[in-house]
Formats: sequence, C-alpha cells, structure tokens
Amino acid sequence: MNLDFFKRLLAAVALLVMPAVLLAANPWRQAKNIEKGIVAPTFPERSFLITDYHQHGDTLYTEAINKAIVACAAQGGGKVVVPKGVFKTAAIHLRSNVNLHLEEGAVLKFSTDRNLYPIVLTRIEGIDCYNLSPLIYAYDEKNIAVTGKGLLDGQASFDNWLHPDWLWKITLPDGSEGKEKDLLNKALAQQWPLEKRVFEGKYGMRPQFINFYKCKNILLEDFEINRSPFWLIHPLMSENITVRGLKLVSHGYNNDGCDPESCKNVLIENCFFDTGDDCIAIKSGKDDDGRKWMIPSENIIVRGCQMRDGHAGVAIGSEITGGCSNVWVENCNMDSPHLNRIIRIKSNPNRGGEVKNVFVRNVEVGVCDLAILGIELNYWHVDEGPYYPYFHNIQFENVNSKKSRFLLHVEGFVDRVQARDISFKNCRFDGVTEQEVCKVMSTENVKFKNVFVNGKPWK
Repeated sequence: MNLDFFKRLLAAVALLVMPAVLLAANPWRQAKNIEKGIVAPTFPERSFLITDYHQHGDTLYTEAINKAIVACAAQGGGKVVVPKGVFKTAAIHLRSNVNLHLEEGAVLKFSTDRNLYPIVLTRIEGIDCYNLSPLIYAYDEKNIAVTGKGLLDGQASFDNWLHPDWLWKITLPDGSEGKEKDLLNKALAQQWPLEKRVFEGKYGMRPQFINFYKCKNILLEDFEINRSPFWLIHPLMSENITVRGLKLVSHGYNNDGCDPESCKNVLIENCFFDTGDDCIAIKSGKDDDGRKWMIPSENIIVRGCQMRDGHAGVAIGSEITGGCSNVWVENCNMDSPHLNRIIRIKSNPNRGGEVKNVFVRNVEVGVCDLAILGIELNYWHVDEGPYYPYFHNIQFENVNSKKSRFLLHVEGFVDRVQARDISFKNCRFDGVTEQEVCKVMSTENVKFKNVFVNGKPWK
C-alpha cells in the first residue's frame, strides 16, 4: 500500500473520531460547531395576502389560506400574510418555500369541529398512524416557516377537544368503552399495519397544533400559541430547525410545549413556556415503532428560555426508543411551584433507548416542586422488560436553585446499573426540603464538585 492511501485513511478516521474527542474535551465548544450548521431558511420577497383569496360569505378562511399557500409555492415561494384582525380557520397545510407570516395583531382562531380536519400521516406519542390533521401541518417539505407577532389560538377547552367524554369514555368498535388512546396503544401492542391505523371521526385523537413531518429547514419565530388540543410544536423526523422567540401558554392535557422527535440539529432559544405538560420534551419513538425506525434525536440546543408551569423544564422521553445524544441547555430561567422537575430523563424496559451527552449550565431556578434532576428508568412503574434504557454522561455546571424537594431523584432497579457518569460542578441548591439525594438506584459514578446544599458543602 502506498503512502497516499494511508494519508487518506488517516484523514477519514480523523473525521469520524474528532467530533467525539472534541465533545469529550469541551462539549460547549462542540455546541458552537453544531450551531453553525443550524441555518434558518430565507424566502423570496413576494407577499400573498390571505384576504385576496377569500370568498365572501365563507365564515372560515381555511380555503383562502391554503389557496394562498399553493399560489405562493407555485411562484417559487415567499410570504403568505395574515393581516391584523381575527380569522377563523381549520387545518392549514404548508408547502416548500412558504413563510406563513402573522402581522402584529393577527389572530388565527382554529375550529374545534373535528370534521374539518382531514386524515394525514403522523405520529401520536411515538406511535405511527393516520390521524386528524394537525392545525398546521407539513409533510416532506423544505424551507418552511411560521413567523410574526400574531396569535395562534386553538380554542381547546373542556367543552370541545378536552371534553371528558372524548378523552376518557369513548365507545370502541367492539362496543366496549375505553379511553381516547386505547385503540392507538392496541395498534402498537399488536403491531397493526400502518394502513389499518386510521383514526378519524369519533376515534380521532386530539391533533398537535404544529406538526412538521420529514421536513428540512424550518423556522418558527415570534408568535404566540395558546389553547392547544394536544402538543403545541412537534417537529418529527425533521432537520435544521430554529424555534425562536415564541410564547407558548397552554394548560390542557398533554400540552407539551415543543417536542422534537427523531430530529437533528435543533435550536430552541429565547422562548417562554407555561404549559400543562413538559415545556420541552425530546423524543424518538415508542417501543416497536421506535425500533422500526431507530432514528435518534441529536444535536439539540436550548438556551435563553423561560419555563414556568410544566412537568419538566426540559425532558428527554418518555418515548425515546430511538435514543438521544448531544443536548445542551444553558442560560435559562425556570421558576414555578408547578414546575415538577428542571431536567427529566425517562423511559422503561419496554421502550429502552440510550440517552447520552446531556450538558446543562448557567440555569437559574427560583422554585421547582420536585427535583433539579429527575431520572426514571422504570417510567410508569415498568420494572422488567427486554429493552432496558441506558442514560450516561450527564453534566450540570453553575446551576443554582432557591427551592426544591430534592436535588437528585432517580428511580430504577435494585439489581442493575442503567445510569452512570452524572456530575454536578459549581452549583448551589438552597431550600432543599427533603432528602437531598433520593432513591438513587441503578446509578454509578455520581460526582459533586464545589456543590453547596442548603449552604453546606455536599460531597
């Protein structure tokens, strides 16, 4: 073999090895390198006003908005403008090279009539299916955006999408009664073929607010969302995503704020979260459906955000079967007695999933209800199964809290180590009201350096 061959071989090996070496040496430097590859899309200087496409007498703007989107895409892209005012609509489907722009004072009020939402391919809680269209949806599109200082109002309430009879007591096809997602979970457990997983009409699941599936180059910026039927923002198997300056306030059931699922290269910055479930929840599929794809979520940066109510400030899981790696959380403020955990990582032996390289720094916590770091390896009390999750390399630095019940809370297994290499450095945790480190099971190599708990050094 000649010298040139060896040079090329060494160069190829270096390309594979150097990212891992750099991550180990300085993970925050690696975050800067990842951020350079996250570039928001830009759009041609063309504008399409939705009112120009509206038929007088139509109480909804659904057709007008979607016609404007089609026209915009056909002419090479641009901006579809929602002007100041209140406009009622149903499902909106974005196309490539289109920016749906909400002018200041613009309000899109989405209908609660599920008959107005066509069936589309999506995923609900990590399970592949056809379901009612998300309120704003795109599939296999590139260069798409929703921007502007307007409001997206899902109008969800206990009188419609969140009605107890729809959530907890539906009549299944065999005549028995069940909950909203019983058919969906049955489809997963029995591995129904995708063409059989069609949930429509009274069997339709509550849709996500925004769901972009298999899309590239996404920008979500400046607007507000409230009263969502289900998850607020759900990028799925998508890449190069910027979520910036959003106000996400919605307290219904399963109202996660932003859930990147099996996504790569995501920046979430300067957003405000006040939600009924996890503020941010990173996912990658559930059980056999997750294993079928095995697409991890990776390279996710969260910074400059404010979290108020929620089950967690940033969660990883529970549908994390495809795994997750390289998550950075920095310069955030989290503060609410109804915020259960600051960082939460969760799965179980049916779901599995490897979570690695989670870095948290410069986070200020006023109050949280339960724990600064909560880990659940047996989520939903599943203690046995064929796919044990594995969480490792989790680092906290300069994280300060004024009040919580615990510092670290880990639930796992008595007979096996499934979490390791967890470190806290230069942190101060005051107002810890219960056992500082509680139920630390299945863990190995937990380290504290220059950490103070209730004013005293902790080792």
